[in-house]
Amino acid sequence: MNSIDSVTLEVADTEAAARFYSDAFGLDGSRVRVRASDDPTSGFRGFTLSLVVAQPGNVDALFTAAVEHGATVLKPAAKSLWGYGGVVQAPDGTVWQIATSAKKDTAPVTRDVDEIVLLLGVEDVKATKRFYVEQGLTVGKSFGGKYVEFATGPDTVKLSLYKRRALAKVAGVSADGTGSHRLVVSGGTCPFADPDGFAWQPEPSN
Repeated sequence: MNSIDSVTLEVADTEAAARFYSDAFGLDGSRVRVRASDDPTSGFRGFTLSLVVAQPGNVDALFTAAVEHGATVLKPAAKSLWGYGGVVQAPDGTVWQIATSAKKDTAPVTRDVDEIVLLLGVEDVKATKRFYVEQGLTVGKSFGGKYVEFATGPDTVKLSLYKRRALAKVAGVSADGTGSHRLVVSGGTCPFADPDGFAWQPEPSN
């Protein structure tokens, strides 16, 4: 295994969720999918998804579309030391960061997404990093026990690790949460669960 082919969000209403992701973010189901689940879950689910875009205007376009289609604002889009971005919670409960490292617009505004990043909030970043390296992933960036980013190829989902409480703070939510992650990651050839209970399965055939 060397990359994430797609992620599947487990939701109560698959039609509504698929419609939201298409209308708000322009996602076609190739990298972010949905399937039905009624597994109990409450509070922070331990992960966020990020849409990385080219410029602030694109952040605003996606952010506005998300809110117009039913998302809840967790953090309004704003400038920061690293760039510009905000956080919303989709109607199905998934937390999304929309961000860019650019400080200003340099092209016409679009809702094009350059990269999708899955950030897992874990208890022990170093231990979980070792686990994923053993599964075949390659570390792209690593900052001790605080943050890890794995290398990825085109048209895949990038995986990053963050301390759970730190990720919740970035998302603007409490770190408390119980029950299902409501997330299945597709990649590799055999199903497994990582040290924090995130489930992986082989990429489903179309």
